[in-house]
Amino acid sequence: MRSKHLSKIISIIVVISLLGISGCSKRDTYSYEVQDSDAQNAEVNLTFYGFKYEPLNVQAIEKALYNYMNEHEEISISYESIKGIAYYDILNKRINTHNGDDIFMVDQATILEYKNKNILADLSDLSTIDNFSPLVKSQMDIDGELNYVPTSISAFGLYCNEDLLKAHNQKIPTNWDEFREVCDYFVHQGITPIVANNDISLKTIVLAKGMYSVYQSDNSKEEIEKFNSGEKDLAEALRPGFELVETMLQSGYINKEEAQHVEKTKGDLEIFAKGEQPFMLTGAWAAPRLRDLNPKFSFTIQPYPIMEDGCAMVINVDTRISVNANSPYLKEAKKFVEYLTQKDVMWDFVNSMSSFSPLEDERASEDVAIQSLSPYLTNGRSVLGADDNLDYPIWNLTRKCIEKMLAGQSSEEVIAYLDEQIKQYREEAS
Repeated sequence: MRSKHLSKIISIIVVISLLGISGCSKRDTYSYEVQDSDAQNAEVNLTFYGFKYEPLNVQAIEKALYNYMNEHEEISISYESIKGIAYYDILNKRINTHNGDDIFMVDQATILEYKNKNILADLSDLSTIDNFSPLVKSQMDIDGELNYVPTSISAFGLYCNEDLLKAHNQKIPTNWDEFREVCDYFVHQGITPIVANNDISLKTIVLAKGMYSVYQSDNSKEEIEKFNSGEKDLAEALRPGFELVETMLQSGYINKEEAQHVEKTKGDLEIFAKGEQPFMLTGAWAAPRLRDLNPKFSFTIQPYPIMEDGCAMVINVDTRISVNANSPYLKEAKKFVEYLTQKDVMWDFVNSMSSFSPLEDERASEDVAIQSLSPYLTNGRSVLGADDNLDYPIWNLTRKCIEKMLAGQSSEEVIAYLDEQIKQYREEAS
């Protein structure tokens, strides 16, 4: 006998908003919604709100919804997604007006904002928690509560146009001296070597360079706590990173006027796909999207060659899913999240993201472009971009600092700005 849900029609609806949301342009606002034509017949209707809108990711989510609803005929689930920063504006509006979805995606800044406000349900009783890797558990478990579960570990890297490098007799750089030499060569050829976007490109350089020593220490959690208490100066710790970015900008490695307006994993991919520049700084998960643009060259993704003795890789415990503590279907929502974090279900999503599994196996996506990144997940040369043990929304703060540098401010000016912001957060928390 066919399951009731096998006969359901689930469709992906793409809505391009005609109205700007919170200052976003028309083309910045998208909505994908998985709808169930038999939702009215279900006993429980769950809503799932997220920021993953790419076709491969949506397909993985859709598959999970199909399978779960086939096993639970009394439940229907809809998935809706908004692209970009507008996602968080809408999430906050829904939460603040008591119209929050049952399940939603969060980031480190959202976790900090919602902390102690009875918004995020405790997920520590999910049966899948013990399957996560020690690194991931160290991020999830804050003060004895687990307010989210991750479904991937994302990585950031240096995209390398192998054909262009070969045509110029240049090699993929493996440390800062080599990187600088290659970039200087292309600058002298009248070519701006690095494509960068206005969000994740340069702030991850700052974090990789500035926080590297923290994650090289015997106990990075203790070092992070010193930043929280003020015993150590976080803005000053990031100085080497800001100074490195300043050097890259002043040396002509990046077109800072262009970078101010280039969207992450969209505009940057379109520029890089032309094949005129050897490098791009962005998330490894964008590899499938780059291929969709049909570039006429081979590329690989490497960790950042910015250290004197080699490379460093920035990672994030990512695509975090939380449950609304005030959901009328709290039990059912947690059960669905538990299902999403089962090994086989999660793997489909990890693979669609060109990322790494957050489970103990730390399995890497099958995407050949990220194979050079895999060793850096376990070789001690990784840096967490948004560490949950840090009391400041460092991901957002460093983005604002980079925006200021692209607009012309010096590293000294943005370090002073960051220092003031950190002091303000500490005062508000006390």
